[in-house]
Amino acid sequence: MPIFGRLLAFGAVLALVGCSASEAAPSPPTPATPAKQSAPASSAPPVLESADGRTGSSTPPRPGALPRVVNHGPRTQKRVALTFDADMTDAMIDRLRRGEVASYANMAVLQLLEKRRIPATFFVTGQWAEQYPRELRRIAANPRFELANHSYEHAAFTGDCYGLPRVPADQMTRDVEKTFRALAPFGGRQTRYFRFPGLCHDKAALRALAPLGVTVIDGDVVSGDPFARSATPVVAAVVSKVRPGSIVIMHVTEANAQYTDEALPLILAELERRGLEPVTLSELLSP
Repeated sequence: MPIFGRLLAFGAVLALVGCSASEAAPSPPTPATPAKQSAPASSAPPVLESADGRTGSSTPPRPGALPRVVNHGPRTQKRVALTFDADMTDAMIDRLRRGEVASYANMAVLQLLEKRRIPATFFVTGQWAEQYPRELRRIAANPRFELANHSYEHAAFTGDCYGLPRVPADQMTRDVEKTFRALAPFGGRQTRYFRFPGLCHDKAALRALAPLGVTVIDGDVVSGDPFARSATPVVAAVVSKVRPGSIVIMHVTEANAQYTDEALPLILAELERRGLEPVTLSELLSP
């Protein structure tokens, strides 16, 4: 991931950690530098080169193969993927139960995407699915939306990831499997895409996911929307970095990303001005 994006992600997650510290359960990810890992040579679908030299394609690797890691799609077509993370940690659940926050589901984002008929990909944690089943059914029912896996409780898969609690090494595979099982009953356009919490991963984490046949999705445009103090920096972070083939990372967790719905119309307007078409990840990465 570009340095600018890592700094935005780092700052956003530090804010989330500070917000959750009083609950003794952290939230997001000091970036552990993902180990560079090339996908095995294949004669199958066209290969997409990611920003940091990793490769990936729209077709999931066969189970047992090391997951591909994708930062962006083809730069030759004027399309971008808008992705929205639906985080949910134990600390966030505690805040909901104590009434400290109203919601971690930003319905204004959903309504705007629905009204404008904008395709999007949602990376959902298992615990968010359990907290917001009605909202997730609404997402799954929209043929322009697709679902992807963001772990079960947004815990870290590396030892140094923005202060997040860590998934034990022998539980990593099970954590991601559990999330796929949690998402499956909702139907819709299910994918085998996976995004690590905080984008933190290393060789051990990738090996743990090898049996699942997933494609790991990072992203080259980090919006920094968690805990932004206005829509302005969110818009600036996206429009300053977005290019053909970009994968944009935003959130639908309203209580800690409360300006995403204000930033989104301005972002969409700029994409339209530049002739960049929003598509799902599957469409962006298709051959």
